[in-house]
Amino acid sequence: MSNIVVAKFGGSSLADSDQFRKVKNIVLDDDKRRYIVPSAPGKRFKKDYKITDLLYLCHAHAQNSISFEDVFKLIEDRYVTLAKELEVDIDIKKYLDEVKDKVEQGASADYTASRGEYLNGLILAAYLGYEFVDAAEVICFKKHKTLDLKATEKAFKERMANVKKAVIPGFYGAMPDGSIKTFTRGGSDVTGAIIARCSQAELYENWTDVSGFLMADPNIVEDAKPIEVITYKELRELSYMGAKVLHEESIFPIRDVCIPINIRNTNKPEDKGTLIVDDNKPISYSGTITGIAGKKGFTVIAVQKMLMNSEQGFCRKLLSILESNGVSFENMPSGIDSVSLVIEEEQLEDKLDNILEEIKRQCNPDSIDVHPNMALIATVGKGMDRTKGISSKVFSGLAKGDVNIRMINQGSSEINITVGVENDDFEKGLRSIYRAFVN
Repeated sequence: MSNIVVAKFGGSSLADSDQFRKVKNIVLDDDKRRYIVPSAPGKRFKKDYKITDLLYLCHAHAQNSISFEDVFKLIEDRYVTLAKELEVDIDIKKYLDEVKDKVEQGASADYTASRGEYLNGLILAAYLGYEFVDAAEVICFKKHKTLDLKATEKAFKERMANVKKAVIPGFYGAMPDGSIKTFTRGGSDVTGAIIARCSQAELYENWTDVSGFLMADPNIVEDAKPIEVITYKELRELSYMGAKVLHEESIFPIRDVCIPINIRNTNKPEDKGTLIVDDNKPISYSGTITGIAGKKGFTVIAVQKMLMNSEQGFCRKLLSILESNGVSFENMPSGIDSVSLVIEEEQLEDKLDNILEEIKRQCNPDSIDVHPNMALIATVGKGMDRTKGISSKVFSGLAKGDVNIRMINQGSSEINITVGVENDDFEKGLRSIYRAFVN
C-alpha cells in the first residue's frame, strides 16, 4: 500500500462555505490526504434543495422545451456565493454559463447531473490549492455502461503520474466516446473507492454528517452505541436487512484488495468513526454482537408435508413457482417436514392466491399456512461465531420483552441470527435484543 489516504466528502460536508472551511482543516491536518473526492452541495437546511436535484429538474425542463432559467438561477447563486465567500481565484460564472448552454442545447441527463460534483470540485481544488482532475479523465465505462476497471486503472496511472495532490469529482466518469456517464445516486462513494484502489491507498475515508454506524437504528433505540470496527461481510448483512449504511456497490472496488474504509463525521472530526475492515482480519470482539437491523412488511408461507426431506425436488418446485410468478424470497428456513418462504408483501400484491394454488397442485402439501404482517430482525456479529450463549441472549431478551418469535433462522456463515416477529412487535423486539447485549 502507498502512503496515501483518499478522502471523500459528502453533500452535507460541502453544503456551504462554513462546511468547506471544516473540510479544508481536515484535509490539511494530514499530509497523507492526497486525493479528495467531493459530492455536489447538499442541503443547508431542511427545506433547502440539493444541487443534483435542481440539475435533474433543469434537464427535465429543457427536454420539454420549458424555461429552466429560475431553477438554474438557484444553482448559479449557490456556487457564486461559495466562490465569493471562500475568496477563491476562479471564474466560476464562466463554468456555470458553459453548463447552462450545454443543457439548453440538449445535453444528456448524466452530463447535467454530474455538473454538481464538477463545479464543486473546481471550487474545492482552488480553495485547497490542489490540482483539479476531471473524473471523466480517469473513470472509464465500457460501451455497455458498466465500469471498466482495467481501463480506469490505466487512465488513472497515466494521468496522475506527476500529480501529488488532487481533487477528483465524484459520481461520474466517461464512456469510450467521451460522453459523461454517472453512477447511481450516491455514486461519489463509488468514485472514492475506485480512486482508493487505483492509488493503492492505505485508507479510504468517507466523511459525512454522522460519526460512523450505530449498533441499531437511533429512531428505535435511544443512545445506540457506535460500531467501532465492522467487517465487509457484517456490513453487507446489516445493509441487506435495512440498516442505513454504505451500499455494497460503494465498497466493491476495494473489498478484494483489502483497503479499510473509515466513516467519519465532518462536524466532529475528533470522533474515530467506524472502521470497515477485511473479512479475514482477526477480531477482538468475540462474545458480543456488531449490530441489529430489520425490516417490516413480510408474508410467510409455511408449507408442511410428511417425509418432505425424502422427496427429491420439493424445494425446487416451490422456488420455480415463485420464479414463474416473478417473486423472489427473502429467507427460507426449513425443517424435516416443513419449509417457510419469507416474501416481501409488496412483491406478492395480487399474486398470493395463484402461488398458493400452484403449491397445492404441484407439491401436494399436507398444509399451507399464511402469516402476513411479519417483520424480520437480524442480529449480526462475526464475534458470534463459535461463541456460546449468543442465541440464548437473543431469545431470552425477546422473552423478557414479551415478544413472541414466529420464525428463527441462522445463516450458514454463523454471523447472523434472524427472527420473525409480528409487525407490531418489531420496534419492541429490536430494543429487547439490544438491551440483552448492551447494558
